[in-house]
Amino acid sequence: MPHANAPLSFEGRRRLIDRCRSRPIAHVAAQMGISRSCASKWVSRWRRYGDAGLRDRSSTPHRSPGATPSWVIEHIESWRREHKWSAERITAELADLGFSTNRRTVSRHLARLGLGKRRFIDPCGENNRKAGTITARRPGHMVHLDVKKVGRVPDGGGWRVHGRDSDQAKVADRAKSTGARRGYIYLHSAVDGFSRLSYTEPLPDEKGATAAAFLARAKVWFAAHGINHIQRIVTDNGACYRSGDFTRIVGKRTRHQKTKPYTPRHNGKVERYQRILAEELLYAREFTSEDARSAAIEVWNIHYNYHRPHSGADGRPPASRLQIGVANVQPAYT
Repeated sequence: MPHANAPLSFEGRRRLIDRCRSRPIAHVAAQMGISRSCASKWVSRWRRYGDAGLRDRSSTPHRSPGATPSWVIEHIESWRREHKWSAERITAELADLGFSTNRRTVSRHLARLGLGKRRFIDPCGENNRKAGTITARRPGHMVHLDVKKVGRVPDGGGWRVHGRDSDQAKVADRAKSTGARRGYIYLHSAVDGFSRLSYTEPLPDEKGATAAAFLARAKVWFAAHGINHIQRIVTDNGACYRSGDFTRIVGKRTRHQKTKPYTPRHNGKVERYQRILAEELLYAREFTSEDARSAAIEVWNIHYNYHRPHSGADGRPPASRLQIGVANVQPAYT
């Protein structure tokens, strides 16, 4: 499969062959924007194999002399399942059979077989490792937190509204150089894993004190909806979530669970919410100031929690999964 920027597809290679029948290869290569050696390669393949030679070939080598024999892999798997032998023991047993290898190679094969951890093997030899889903059992069981960084909207609108080379974009750039606020706005969000009820605030930074203050306000907001106790808070390993201020706000009655590094799916509830926020609001409308966007986020939160149908709530708004609602919600808005 050619990559996205490849100058030659299968049809392009056929056109290359047709042109090279009546013109020199170097001239055709220059015209098509490829090297002469590349053009010569495809012409040679076509002369030898016909149209089949113009197809992409697999990158798998025809021979791998250094590959581990299949009988060795079978022994590694059977010894691991039947005896739960370590990689060191398996390496020694293979040496007694006359096959020399190192422990790291055995460990790699065990990982590929799904037997890298002994606790994943039942006494019967079967693999007991099964992928599970992260499911909240009740409101407040798991609350997911994350921060999304977005560019600050200059007064009058930025380049998304007027274009990169427009007069307004140039005015905004000059204003930044004379002291106007620049940089980013940090959208702190908290999502209840059971009901999908969400709370978002645009804040100036993502420091520990800021994240702690946001969590304190989020707790009050969730309490107004009947979620008086948060059993578990799920965050990534960001510096703001590892600070002492944030730990104090979390409290001793709440478990703070950090996701595995580079595994955003473990915090997928809030990650998906932020994607919806970006698609339906942040980049779906044109804003002329940061205050206008902040006001729109506040209104959109009401729409998301009380009016927008959510697949995680059986096609109903997230607030419908709670026993307690609030009475000061706008029934209509613009």
